[in-house]
Formats: sequence, structure tokens, C-alpha cells
Amino acid sequence: MSGNALTRRTFLAAAATAAAVTIVPRHVLGGPRQMPPSEKLAIAGVGVGGMGGANLRQLETETIVALCDVDHAYAAPTFKRYPQAKLYKDYREMLDKEKGIDAVLVATPDHTHAIISMAAMKAGKHVYCQKPLTHDVYELRRLAQAAKEAKVATQMGIQGHSMEGARLIREWVEAGLIGEVREVDAWCSLSDYPWGHAGWSSKYSERPKDAPPAPPTLDWDLWIGPAPMRPYHPAYHPAVWRCWWDFGCGMMGDRGAHTLDPVVWALKLTAPTSIEATSCGNTPEVHPLSAVVTFRFPARGDLPPVKLTWYEGTRCPRPEELEQGRQMPGEGGAILTGSKGKIMCGVYGDGPRLFPESKMKEAKLPEKTLPRVNGSHEQDWVRACKSGQPAGADFAYSGPLTETCLLGNVAKRLDARIEWDAANLKVTNLPEANRYVRTE
Repeated sequence: MSGNALTRRTFLAAAATAAAVTIVPRHVLGGPRQMPPSEKLAIAGVGVGGMGGANLRQLETETIVALCDVDHAYAAPTFKRYPQAKLYKDYREMLDKEKGIDAVLVATPDHTHAIISMAAMKAGKHVYCQKPLTHDVYELRRLAQAAKEAKVATQMGIQGHSMEGARLIREWVEAGLIGEVREVDAWCSLSDYPWGHAGWSSKYSERPKDAPPAPPTLDWDLWIGPAPMRPYHPAYHPAVWRCWWDFGCGMMGDRGAHTLDPVVWALKLTAPTSIEATSCGNTPEVHPLSAVVTFRFPARGDLPPVKLTWYEGTRCPRPEELEQGRQMPGEGGAILTGSKGKIMCGVYGDGPRLFPESKMKEAKLPEKTLPRVNGSHEQDWVRACKSGQPAGADFAYSGPLTETCLLGNVAKRLDARIEWDAANLKVTNLPEANRYVRTE
């Protein structure tokens, strides 16, 4: 297709097809090459103006052959860094023309993660996708199944999963260092609305009324992708899309994917059975200013049920056992409460400690039993692409993790308690909630 022929109608048709078809296994298509560790992957990046540029820097051991971004001005610094790479605005055109690509990095806004990752896997490419893996729960299930069928190496961008802290937490829990864990408090004190974070802010809680022209370097139709069409506005792009329901998954999808990762991994949590949310500042357009979300997880084998409370836009209550003057992690973290003690860690599972500090000093820490990642989270994916062994946060693991986060968002949309039937992908007590499980 020519660029002019790639209209919104064909975009949506392609997205619908990607969601519906069964993936053909790569051995049928002659998919990704099997290669020795010394050979370099041919990597393409989609959405490289923001976090994607940082991911690519961790992949410079390989060959960056193609870069795709709907805004060539925003992505210009990344384009300049890789002058040998072919440049595109439309990922479909890139996948059609660049047959030699081995692997694709997807770092676009949340609402386009699923369709781009699906298209890459259909083409037999390995995929690294930024968190949260998808924009709704239905997409998660389809993407995880597609990865399994395509037999490609996948990884979600939760870098803490490859760090030391997450491994220590799992080892400590499995060794019984804090006993039986039935309760977890996790938090993110940041908020995307109305202040944003890291300088990314939007002053709007409703859609802007004005409709300025889109910059000439931006293809707004491609940026919108499968979301409902609306006029361009700088309140959405660049970087401030996360607070809008149609495009982003808010702090639950952003920091929740990081902070809940070591908790889900250590406690071997499955799908929650119920989720209850109360929020402040929630509107049909934007994520709330703050929220408290309570997840109930069932028993898993000989592991007991778990109550997990997520505090968004604020911290969880300060534990009584925490020594006076000792600070809790600022931007976010988690506290695992066991029958014999408590563990507190930072937003990426970093710096885990027993508390009070006297417990840490007295504890006999268990031996390290889990393999460590040699290098970055991105390099763990490179290893998986070449070896055929799964990456630590592949879609089989990160799909269910993300599902918990997105179900928190479903409960927040209604400020209600929902009961979740994971086997049938359905909210059973509030039928109106299911429109957020599988969005149009």
C-alpha cells in the first residue's frame, strides 16, 4: 500500500484482523532466525521519541535497522543517534518493507501496544513491549496467546524484574523469612492528573474545546490508531496522554506494573476474585487524582489468600513498627506483611529490607537460589531472542500481572466492587463493567 492508502479505515480493519486471527507458528512462516550469541539481531523500534529511545540505548549491542514514529520532530534526537536506520511513520509499512527485521521494540502510548505487538508477532518477529502490556484485559489474553502460538521471544518493559531486589524478595518469601503472607500494601504517591510527573502535566479534566492544527511533522490519524477519533490537541501529545482513559492506563498501569511485579512474583498470585475501588477526581475522560483499590486473591496450593491494597496518588498508612525518623520510599513501594515479619521495598522492588531494623540485623538471610540477569532488562530479552529460553517478564508472565492492574482500572471507572470470573473473562456482578474489559 502507498502511504496515502493507509487510511483510518484500513488501520481499523487491520487492527480487527490482528485481534481475530490465529497466529501461524514461526516454523511455518520461516520466522525469526536461530542465531549464535555472537551474531547481532536486526532490531526495529516503534515509538522512539520517549521511553523507546532509552530502551534502544540498552540494545546498542545489536543493529538498529529501522525506526518508526508518527511524530518525526519528537523522535528526531533518536533518529539522529541511529543514522543508518530506515525511517517510517507507519509500522505496517515498515514491517512490509523491512523483511530482515528480527525483533521489534514497541514503546508507543498504551492504546496502541496491542495492535503493533500483534502485527509484529504475526510477521514472526520477537517483541519487547513497554508496560502496561495492553490497554484492556481482552487484548492481554489475545496477545499472550499469540506469543505462545508464534513461539517468539517476548518481554514487557518492567526493568525491576531483572534487578536484584525482586529476586531477593522472592527468595526471602519462599524461604519463610517473614512467614505466611496474607496482606500487602502498595502505593504510588504520584499522579498523572492534574499535575503529572517528570514535568508531564495536563491542566484538563475534560476534553479541550479548541482544536489547534496538528504539527506538520505529526500524523494524528496514525497516533489515534484504534481509539475513538478526536481532534489533535497538545493536551494529549507528546507525553501527556497517560492521564486520558482513551489512551493511557494511568498510574495503575504505569507504576502499578512496576510495584506489583515483585509482589505477584514472590507470592505467585493468580487472578484476583474481587476488586473494590474508591477514587477522587475521576471523570469519564481522565484518571482520578487519587484512589484506593483493594484486590482479593484466592489461595494458591498451600499458599493462603491475600488482600492487596493499592494506594494511588498517596502513600499507604505508615506502619506502627517503622522506626521514628525512618522514611518510607517516596514515589512508591510495597509492604509485604507476614506472620513473622514485614518486608518493605521501593517502586521497582529495590532496596528490600525487613523492619523494624532490629529484625533485619537479627535475620539469617537465605541463600540466593534464583539466577541473576547479566545486564539490563533489554539484554535479558536479547538473550531470549538468541537462545530460545524465555525472558523473565515474557508475555506469559507479564500478561497476568498486567491483568491485575487493568482490573484495578475497571473498578476505578465505576468506583465500585467488581467480582471477576477469570476463566470466562467476565465481571459477574456488574454487567456494565464489561465494556471496560473489552473496549470498542
